[in-house]
Amino acid sequence: MCLIAGGMGGNLREKLIKMAIAGKHRGPESFGVWTDGGVLKSDDFSKLTEIPDGRIGLLQCRLAITGSKSFTQPFINDLALVHNGEIYNHAALREYLERRGVSFESDVDSEVVLRLIEFLREEHLSYPEIVKKLFWMLEGDYAVAFSDGERIYLFRDPLGIRPLYFSRNGLFASEKKVLWAVGEREVEPVQPGELVVLEKNGVRRARLFSLENLKSKAKCERKDPVGGVGKLLRYAVKNRVSKKTGVLFSGGLDSTLVAYLASQYSDVILYTAGTEDSPDIEWARKVADHFGWALRERTFEVEDVRDAVKRVMYAIEEPNPMNLAIGLPLYFASGLASSDGTRVLLSGQGADELFGGYAKYLERPELMEEDIALISERNLARDDKITMLNGVEGRYPFLALPVVSFALKLPLEAKIVDGTRKVILRKLALRLGIPEWIAEREKRAAQYGSRAQKLLEKIAREEGLTLREFAEKLFRETFPNAF
Repeated sequence: MCLIAGGMGGNLREKLIKMAIAGKHRGPESFGVWTDGGVLKSDDFSKLTEIPDGRIGLLQCRLAITGSKSFTQPFINDLALVHNGEIYNHAALREYLERRGVSFESDVDSEVVLRLIEFLREEHLSYPEIVKKLFWMLEGDYAVAFSDGERIYLFRDPLGIRPLYFSRNGLFASEKKVLWAVGEREVEPVQPGELVVLEKNGVRRARLFSLENLKSKAKCERKDPVGGVGKLLRYAVKNRVSKKTGVLFSGGLDSTLVAYLASQYSDVILYTAGTEDSPDIEWARKVADHFGWALRERTFEVEDVRDAVKRVMYAIEEPNPMNLAIGLPLYFASGLASSDGTRVLLSGQGADELFGGYAKYLERPELMEEDIALISERNLARDDKITMLNGVEGRYPFLALPVVSFALKLPLEAKIVDGTRKVILRKLALRLGIPEWIAEREKRAAQYGSRAQKLLEKIAREEGLTLREFAEKLFRETFPNAF
């Protein structure tokens, strides 16, 4: 995980320095810069002033999760590339390329992306054609920027799990605040499955992958859809565990499924956050006790929220009161994980949208697909920026492309039956041996299950404001240079 940033134009060295400083929290271990004027890599951030100037450049600040900790991007050949995220099938792709004569200089998963681009280019494919192929070949959560020295090409995974933004002035970064730091006010997200090309004459955009592509390729096992979901989810969890795996845990159905499957492959530690009397703390304790799982709790009170809310706003970069309330327990839980040295946290994010978890789907089930299409900026960007503020990487097994593809093809009656939501996941839980009292627990949103919303509203009332007014005031105070 890391910051990636860069761009083209005048005063580039000064801008790269400012972007590295503004985004260092995403990658405090080392930095690397390529410009058409030279290369600099160092674990000493005081050397940022030595960045070579140029008219086009790429930057990475690294938090090492996969591969050697000694290698810092960019990867450079006749192309230069930086990558944020994880490629879970990088070993298989590396073997595929090595059998075809491709050599590597590191064990870092990001290098596989560059070598694939180079390999596919030998087939005389254009860069849009290459990126379209990559969307099918790469299994992972990624945001990528590469340059041929004249243009910068930006793309991110088809679900948009890792954030990436750009400005029409030819700059890009993993977070909005990094672009705000160099005076860019108009900032846009690279859409999931989209290729954005930054060049002298402006910006070109092309949508190369969509949910319709996934649906068209999906095979739905109608004889045993529960088994089909279980098989794919198990594979997704197995790919995403690490030696020390944390699980964001509320004691609900989704997080219990993830924890149960993860426990088959790794020692898991559950992380939960809420007030002492909150439902999420109560249920997390009950479920952890039942399975004998290690549970770490971060209980908070109104003063903790008052102290943390500015940092959460700094992370989420928007005056959205709901995301502020949801972000607080995530901030506390990921902070606790970070203090334990746990760098990877699995999450049940995406299960509700894919399998019919929200009450609104009873009346309008078509909203499920719409919500998946919008999950990137609504939910995933928020979660990524909050966990990265604590130096922790969130991973989302339910949003693995095979799981999403299968879920999109499932008939509605596999998801919602007689007013009962997420039926297929409840059946899967029971099949795995998870007790009925857990499998049948009703959905409770994080801001309510943790009681974070209640405490935020109390703080807002003390200032004579509604929660929305409070969030807007906090945003203006936190980001005065965004206006």
